[in-house]
Amino acid sequence: MFRILMTVLLLLSLGACASKVQYGDASEVETVTADFGSTDLQTIAAKMVDSLLTFPPMMEVLERKRPVIFIDTVKNKTSEHVDTETITDKISTRLIKSGKFQFVDMSKIDVIKKQMDFQANGGMVDPAKAVAFGRQTGAEYMLYGNLSSIVKRTDSVKDTYYNFTLKLLHLESGLIEWQDEKEIRKQRKKSMFGM
Repeated sequence: MFRILMTVLLLLSLGACASKVQYGDASEVETVTADFGSTDLQTIAAKMVDSLLTFPPMMEVLERKRPVIFIDTVKNKTSEHVDTETITDKISTRLIKSGKFQFVDMSKIDVIKKQMDFQANGGMVDPAKAVAFGRQTGAEYMLYGNLSSIVKRTDSVKDTYYNFTLKLLHLESGLIEWQDEKEIRKQRKKSMFGM
């Protein structure tokens, strides 16, 4: 009898440890922790892109042309590991999908130079079909920003404030043509049972 009871308890404990993976809605609000998460990323990208596209002086520019822009890496000034490249990717994707901007990718300059050098000097590419040097389009604007946070803790509460700032700099004049920020505040309270 004891052996059967132990076997049942063992099987129950193994079943309780099993995990189940399921898909969820990527746009659903995620509230697992007070740390930076997917909802924060989506909220920031939507706010920044909507703000830029509806800023009256930028709307005037966008009526005349599709400006060429590049995004510099967002600086992470928080104490957390936040993949800021994901933030810039989300923002640039939304801007490209708007059809109102053209982008150059500064992170690929070395790779582009290597390929163009190969085409020009490698002896394997027909010179008439090689990409010509000095024909690329230069950026007119640079988009850059910062993510910062202030974290306060007690034994039972963690309060996190995030501030995301994004700026659009006109390269020729050096003027900041647009700037906005998104503030997010999250709070996590421990339950009575420490969970």
